[in-house]
Amino acid sequence: MSQSALSRYQDTKVQVSGPGELLVALFDGLFRFLNVARHCMRTGKRAQAGESLSKAYSILSELYVALDHDKAPELCANLAALYDFSMSRVTQANLKNDASMLDDVVRVLTPVREAFGEAVKQVAREAKAAAGPQLSVVPAVQKK
Repeated sequence: MSQSALSRYQDTKVQVSGPGELLVALFDGLFRFLNVARHCMRTGKRAQAGESLSKAYSILSELYVALDHDKAPELCANLAALYDFSMSRVTQANLKNDASMLDDVVRVLTPVREAFGEAVKQVAREAKAAAGPQLSVVPAVQKK
């Protein structure tokens, strides 16, 4: 698939995705950037590691500022602590060129990503059940 076709596909996917799906996609992107950074740090590709760490930090920062403490104060406080810890570890990993610090981020955020993924699936199942049975309209075949 060409780069422009991939870009168009990704743009369309973002436009038709719900907030939960976008949140899960952010976590997937975060983990992808952390894995790239970890690999680059271990193979001596410092500049590429820095780029990936910057992107990972940006995602963490967006997750942090998107928290709505008025709607779920306890949950948001817990997530804020995890995001703050993760941003600190990403920063320290970059400063010390220590890929093992990124393992800590993956370890603490993987259950969060999995929980959000399950919540998105549950909401989709509930929405489908609430919609009721779907009637399939099959056009009649005309005889010639």
